[in-house]
Amino acid sequence: MKVTIIGSGYVGLVTGACLAEQGNNVFCLDLDPKKIEILNSGGVPIYEPGLKEMIERNRAAGRLHFSTDIAASVAHGDIQFIAVGTPPDEDGSADLQYVVAAARNIGRNMTTAKVIVDKSTVPVGTADKVTAAIKEELVKRKIDPELCSVVSNPEFLKEGAAVEDFMRPDRIVIGTESSPAGLHAKEEMRKLYAPFNRHHERTYYMDVKSAELTKYAANAMLATRISFMNELANLADLVGADIEAVRQGIGSDSRIGYGFLYSGTGYGGSCFPKDVSALSKTAIEYGRDLKILDAVEAVNEAQKYTLVEKIEKRFGKDLAGKKFALWGLAFKPNTDDMREAPSRVIIQELVKRGAQVVAYDPVAMNEARHCLDVDFKGNPAGLKQVTLVDDYMVAIDDCDALVIVTEWKAFRSPDFEVVKQKLKHPIIFDGRNLYEPQAMTELGIEYQGIGRHN
Repeated sequence: MKVTIIGSGYVGLVTGACLAEQGNNVFCLDLDPKKIEILNSGGVPIYEPGLKEMIERNRAAGRLHFSTDIAASVAHGDIQFIAVGTPPDEDGSADLQYVVAAARNIGRNMTTAKVIVDKSTVPVGTADKVTAAIKEELVKRKIDPELCSVVSNPEFLKEGAAVEDFMRPDRIVIGTESSPAGLHAKEEMRKLYAPFNRHHERTYYMDVKSAELTKYAANAMLATRISFMNELANLADLVGADIEAVRQGIGSDSRIGYGFLYSGTGYGGSCFPKDVSALSKTAIEYGRDLKILDAVEAVNEAQKYTLVEKIEKRFGKDLAGKKFALWGLAFKPNTDDMREAPSRVIIQELVKRGAQVVAYDPVAMNEARHCLDVDFKGNPAGLKQVTLVDDYMVAIDDCDALVIVTEWKAFRSPDFEVVKQKLKHPIIFDGRNLYEPQAMTELGIEYQGIGRHN
């Protein structure tokens, strides 16, 4: 099938590459010429395991193309995926300007029937706006406005495992209209996703608004579990309980399960923060106040300061003359995404208290440099207190303590004797609970996790 992907960012690239992998002829559009130049020269502008190899394979096979040509992109695909960004607006709601602009470009250039698919994470009612924008452009051109049908097909991709998630989905959600055009769109989507349903049916068909809400509801539920466990972890610290034992105890209940019950420094990235906020704003537009989600956001924001509070309690409020090694900068492992990353808050707060920070991340170093420039734009002196190094064991040289922020596999089994030798004080502040407190005690390391103690 001929497919166009509008937006060659995270979702667009993964969607385009995976659909091409299934034999479809895919045209990826982006209005950023630098991004297209990178892709056409064999590079990939984001880090995602397995994505670069898949793109190379399908470009070589002639099934995957990258361009800035809007007219060519609309002419190419019978199915047009809109996968542009939906950044948070000033009030926390989703900014739909890029989605609507993409829709208008389709309406200005289409001459035959098209299925338009909202792949971007968008609030309830977006499909109506996309439909209105396309039909308005078609009417201007005296073309039958019923040639288009808008589908909601939200993505459920975990950064760091997105290719695997797309190729072996646990569910595919498709929302369509009940009109003749909608029924045609449903059939086209069924054919497109048929290869992903060979072993068993994974597709859930529903109305458009239900599909739009499903995406936000899923992310809000996962974010809620994270904030809930962080609240319990903070209580565990106070009462002397072990949150890991608690996690296993409640996770063994089949009604609860183990997923997303890990305490830490709070969630970040491009999805949970903006999606929880956008869902709350949608509710407000309809006169409802989602109190649980307001609490989830508040807990998560406060959780980003937890490690700093532990450091302050141990070393005092004035950290001048102190130096801390920080392992992990990306908001989670297997990605270079620094959006809403807890590491950014931790670094700024340590610097504010006078500390020096030496940081390392396996893949996010370039993105970290850019983010630090933004975070310290008004404080160039503070930026000089932060050093990025290319080796995590070098980072701990002559530091007062080690701070772990991201649970990269490389950090799980370091040579603790070397860690002790390099640190001024054998202290680890573990924001991801990578290590067992008792084992740290036996090694002579002071260990402070989240909801754990030694």
